[in-house]
Amino acid sequence: MRRGGSGRGFGRSAIIGTLAALLALVLSGCSALRVAYNTGPQLAWWWVDGYFDFSREQAPQVKAAIDRWFEWHRQTQLPAYAALLSRAQAQAGEPLSPAEACRWNDRIGETLGPAVTRALDQAAELLPGLGDAQLQHLEQRYAKAVDEIRSEFLQPDAAERHEASVKRTLARAEQLYGRLDAPQRKVIADGVAASPFDPAAWMAERQRRQRDTLQTLRRLLAERADRAQRVAALRALAERSQRSPDPAYRAYQQRLLEYNCAFVARLHNATTPAQRQRARRQLLAWEEDLRAVASGAAAPAAVDPATN
Repeated sequence: MRRGGSGRGFGRSAIIGTLAALLALVLSGCSALRVAYNTGPQLAWWWVDGYFDFSREQAPQVKAAIDRWFEWHRQTQLPAYAALLSRAQAQAGEPLSPAEACRWNDRIGETLGPAVTRALDQAAELLPGLGDAQLQHLEQRYAKAVDEIRSEFLQPDAAERHEASVKRTLARAEQLYGRLDAPQRKVIADGVAASPFDPAAWMAERQRRQRDTLQTLRRLLAERADRAQRVAALRALAERSQRSPDPAYRAYQQRLLEYNCAFVARLHNATTPAQRQRARRQLLAWEEDLRAVASGAAAPAAVDPATN
């Protein structure tokens, strides 16, 4: 954190990044989820400060904003996440169609929506204190993020890129179902190979979002926009991030969504009854953790749901 300077800002990218980091914890299934959530405000502060490099004067208000969001989120949103996991348990043992997989995608988006809205409204309150130094640091951090994406998703060797994608997908699947056998791993390998996912197009869209974010923040600060204008602009920015203004990219997103729904259904339907039972136990463990966090209960000793 830079020493000196003034202001009290907190940009839209920061608060959305905080949410993303939080959801990664919530949906990761790690045995220390309760501990991770309780340390979430500090982790979120480190992440956000890495993007903005806040001054000594800015830091207390940014930290307070993060604390308020987490407290609100714990009390009002975690029960909804737990309820969604409860619904998922009821269907974990049944076959899954591509249409139902897409409906689950919609349910997740709807469930997470209030947290994004709350974050944007809170960011609008703090936005006026951002200075040129913070925006310059954000721009530099964005450039670094692009380099990180390129190294992880755009390896020059196509075989290496495919292997890395299969490895990521397999890790996510085994987190839910447990170890997959050779035929099931082939479903993943074949699915990844046939996917319309285009990392170059994804990175280009990400860069567009970065430019859009910087332009929006700079415009709002230059115009000394009032709170209503800031809220409207940040919500519009979030909408453009979710639904690209580029028609070609929107069409690509739709193709990818439909493919992924079919892929998820195909993989689920290739699992055994024992693996689906394991998935149900894992979903239950996540639900119980979320309800415990919402109630403020202490974290218990870690338990592997596969052994219960």
